[in-house]
Amino acid sequence: MPTTDQEPPMTDPVNTCTDPHAESDPAKTGHTPWRVAHRRARLRRVLALDTTSGILLLTFAAIAIVWANTPWREAYHHLLAIEIGPESLHLHLTLAQWAADGLLAIFFFVVGVELKHEFVAGGLRDLRLAGVPIAAAVGGMVTPALVYLLVVGTTSDDPSALHGWATPTATDIAFALAVLAICGRGLPLALRTFLLTLAVVDDLLGIIVIATVYTDTIDLLMLGAAVLVVVVFALAVRAPRTHWWLLLPLALVAWALMHASGVHATVAGVLLGFVVPAKPIRGEKLSRAELFDETVRPWSSSVALPVFAFAAAGVSIVGAGGALVEPVSLGIVAGLVLGKIVGVLGATAVMTRFTPLRLPDAIGLRDLVPIGMLTGVGFTVALLISELSFEDGEHAAPAKAAILIGSVIAAALAGLLLRWDARKTRDPDMNRDGIPDRDIEVIGG
Repeated sequence: MPTTDQEPPMTDPVNTCTDPHAESDPAKTGHTPWRVAHRRARLRRVLALDTTSGILLLTFAAIAIVWANTPWREAYHHLLAIEIGPESLHLHLTLAQWAADGLLAIFFFVVGVELKHEFVAGGLRDLRLAGVPIAAAVGGMVTPALVYLLVVGTTSDDPSALHGWATPTATDIAFALAVLAICGRGLPLALRTFLLTLAVVDDLLGIIVIATVYTDTIDLLMLGAAVLVVVVFALAVRAPRTHWWLLLPLALVAWALMHASGVHATVAGVLLGFVVPAKPIRGEKLSRAELFDETVRPWSSSVALPVFAFAAAGVSIVGAGGALVEPVSLGIVAGLVLGKIVGVLGATAVMTRFTPLRLPDAIGLRDLVPIGMLTGVGFTVALLISELSFEDGEHAAPAKAAILIGSVIAAALAGLLLRWDARKTRDPDMNRDGIPDRDIEVIGG
C-alpha cells in the first residue's frame, strides 16, 4: 500500500567515506545506498510506463492462452481452482477469485486515484474541456451494448446470453495507452490526455455497472461498515504524516467488508483511491494522489494486472471452434470492433456540431478514428464483467475468447490507423475553433 514517506535521495549529501582523498560524488564512489535508491527509482519508472504495462499484460495473457490449449491444460485449471484464505471470514477463495477480487482491487485503487486527480486537478475539472471526452465515453459504452443486444437478440434463443450486454463496453486503459505510446509517436500529446480522460470516465461508468447490475444481494450492515472504514482511511490519509502500517490494514478491512457486503470488492479500491487528496496539503510540493500513484502504479502494472490476465485469459479453444461463432462471441467482437468506434465518433461529432464544445487544441476528428478503435481494446475490465455475467456457464469460454479476439483486432487496426494519422500533414487549426494551434508537444517527442 502506498506511503508518502520519501524515497532515499538520489544523491547522499553526507560523504561517509573515511578517505579524505576519496571522490565526494557518491555515484563515482559506488556508495551503496545511493545506487540501491537509484536502481529502485529507475525500476519503478520503467514498471509504470504504458508500454511496460501493456507488454506484461500481453505476455501473461499469452502464457495463459498457450497453457490452456496444451495437453497440460488441466494443470492450469487445477492451479486456479486451489482455495486459500480464512473460511470464517468468508474469504476461502480460489486463486482465480483472489486475482479478480483481490489483486484487481489494486488496479482499481489506481483508477480511483486517477479519477480524483482528473476531477480536482485534471481534464475533468473544466466541463468545457472534459465535455467532449465524457460524451465520447458515454457513446462508447452505450453503442457497443446496443450492438451486442442487437446481435445476440436476433441470433440466440437463450435469454441468459443477453446478460453479457456490458462486456464490450469496457476499455482497458493499460493496453490502450500502451498501443498509443508505441504507435502514436509524432501525434499531439493532447491525444493521450483525451484518451486517458475518455478511458477514466469509461472505467467510472464500468464501476457503476459492476456495483449495480452485477450485485445480486447487498448486506447493508457490511456495506455501511466498509464505507465507515473508508472514511477512517480518508482521515488517516490526510494526517500530517501517513504510515503504511496504518493505511494498509484499513484498506484490507475495507476490502474484506466490501467483499462480504455482496458488492464487488474492487469497488473498495476505487473508493479508497478517490479519498486521497488530489491537491498538495500541509505545504507539500506534490499532492498525495500523485505520490500514491507513483508508489502503487508499478505494483498494479507489474503484478496485479498481469496476474489477473494470466488467471482470466486461459480459454481452452481446442475442439471448440464452433464456440467462436456463437451469438455471444459475435456480439462481443462486433461491440468492441464496431460499436466502440461508432459510439466514440458519433458522440464526438454530435457534441462538436450542435454544442459550443470543441475538441482540445491540436486534435481533429481525424485523430479520433484510431482513438475510437483503441477504446475497443477491452481485455481487463471486459474479462471481469464476462466472469460476473456468465460465471462458469456455457457462455463463459466463448465470451472470453471473443474479448481476446476483439481486443487484438481493435489494437491491430488502431496501430495501423495511428501510423497513418502520424504520417499525414496536420492543419494549423485541427480542432476548427478558429484559433491557430499553439506549440504542440508530441508523443515520444
